Amino acid sequence: MDITPLSLHQLLSRTKTALKSAMPSSYWILAEISEMKVNYSGHCYLELIDKENDRDQIRAKARATIWSATFRMLRPYFETTAHTELRPGLKIMVKVIVEFHEIYGFSLNISDIEPSYTIGELARQKQEVINRLIMEGVFEMNRKLHFPDIPKKIAVISSKTAAGYGDFTNQILNNPFGYRFHMKLFPAVMQGDEAEQSIVNALERIFSHEGFFDVVVIIRGGGAQSELNCFNSYWIASHICQFPIPVLTGIGHEQDETIADLVAHTRLKTPTAVAEFLISRFREADERINELTAQFSESLDAKLKSERDRLDRCMLTFKPAIREKLFIHASHVRDLNMSIAGSSRQLTSRHSMRISKLADRIQTDIKGMFMGLTYRQQELKTRLESTCKSHLNSQSHLLSMHEEKNRYLDPFKILARGYSITYNEGKALRNNEGIRPGELLETRLYKGSLKSKTI
Repeated sequence: MDITPLSLHQLLSRTKTALKSAMPSSYWILAEISEMKVNYSGHCYLELIDKENDRDQIRAKARATIWSATFRMLRPYFETTAHTELRPGLKIMVKVIVEFHEIYGFSLNISDIEPSYTIGELARQKQEVINRLIMEGVFEMNRKLHFPDIPKKIAVISSKTAAGYGDFTNQILNNPFGYRFHMKLFPAVMQGDEAEQSIVNALERIFSHEGFFDVVVIIRGGGAQSELNCFNSYWIASHICQFPIPVLTGIGHEQDETIADLVAHTRLKTPTAVAEFLISRFREADERINELTAQFSESLDAKLKSERDRLDRCMLTFKPAIREKLFIHASHVRDLNMSIAGSSRQLTSRHSMRISKLADRIQTDIKGMFMGLTYRQQELKTRLESTCKSHLNSQSHLLSMHEEKNRYLDPFKILARGYSITYNEGKALRNNEGIRPGELLETRLYKGSLKSKTI
C-alpha cells in the first residue's frame, strides 16, 4: 500500500488555511467568562464557555485573548457603560476573529465588546434574585422590623481601612449633640471575589450577639460602580432579609440601587448619611421627650390652677357656714360650762363626805390587819427556828456517815488490804480489752509499784 503520510505540522497548517478560508471575517458571539487573567504585559487571557439554557452543563469551551492595546480601551469602556467589572461569571457579547496556530491550537481574538447585552443580562439576573426572594416570602422581612427609638448599639460591617468607615466613625463619635453610641466593627472585604462570603460571615458573627445590638450598618466609601456586584448577591440579600435586627446600607452610590439596598430596612446614600440618620433618630427621641416633658408640665400646671380655683370657691362657700356653726357651738359650750360647774360642786360635796367615811373605815381595818400580821410573824419565826434546828441536826448526822464511808473507801486503805491498781498510759485498767503485746504497764501497790510488759 503506497501511502504518503503528512507531518503533524503539515496537517495543522492545512487546518489553519482551511479555517482562515472558511471563516475569513470576524463574528459576534455570546459567551460566559469562565476564567480571566491579566498578565504583566497587559494582555488579557480568558476562557469562554457556553452552557445549556436550562442547566449548567457546558456544551462549548474556547480560549480567547484580548491584546493589551485593545484591552486598555475595551475594559474602561465596558465597565463605565455596564457599571460592572469584567470578571468571571459574566455573560458578554464580543466580536471575535477565529485563529488557529500550529503550536498553540484554536483560540479567539477579541476585538470589540457590546456592554448593552451585559447590562440586560445583569438586569435579568438581578430581577431573578428579587423574584426568588419574593417567592420565598423574605423580601420585606427586614424592612418590616420595628426600628428602635434610640439606636445606641451599632454593629458595623465595613473595611477597617476604608475612608467611608472613618467618615462614619468621626460623624457618630463627634456629633454636635454629644450623644453617646456604642460601635463594634466586624471587618469584611467590601469588593472583589471574596466580598460575598466575607460579608455573610460578618453577619453570622453579629447574629451570635443579636440580643446586644440595636442595628446593623453595612457601609463602604466611594469607588467604581462596578465594585457593587457583590451587593446583588442572593446570599447577601437573603441574609439581610432574614436578619432579626434592622439593617442599614450606605455603600456610597446614589444612582445604582443594589438588591442589598432594596431588602435592607433603610437605604442611605453614603456612610455619612447613615451616621446623620442615626443621630437624627436620637435627636427625634430627645425632642419627643422634651415635648412630652413640656406637655406634662403644662398639664400639671393647669391641673394645679384648676384645683386652686376650686379650693378658693370652696373657701368662699364654707366661710359663712363655718362662722355660723362656730357661733352656735360657742353658745352651746357656754351653757355646758355653767351646767358642769353647778354639777361639779354638788358632786364634790357628796364625794368629800364619802371619802371621809372611807378614810375612817380604812384606818380601823389597817390597825386590825397590822395586829394580825404581827402575831402571824411571831408564830412563823418560832416554827422556822424549830424546823432549821431539826434540819441541821439531820444533815450533821448524814455528813458524819459520809465521812465514815469515805474513810472506808480510801484507795490507800484498800491497797493496804492487799489490793493493787494497774495503769496503761496513765489510765487504770478494768479489763484487758485494747491491750496489745509489748505494751508497758505499771502496777501500783500499797508501798511502791511494779512495771511489766505484755506478751
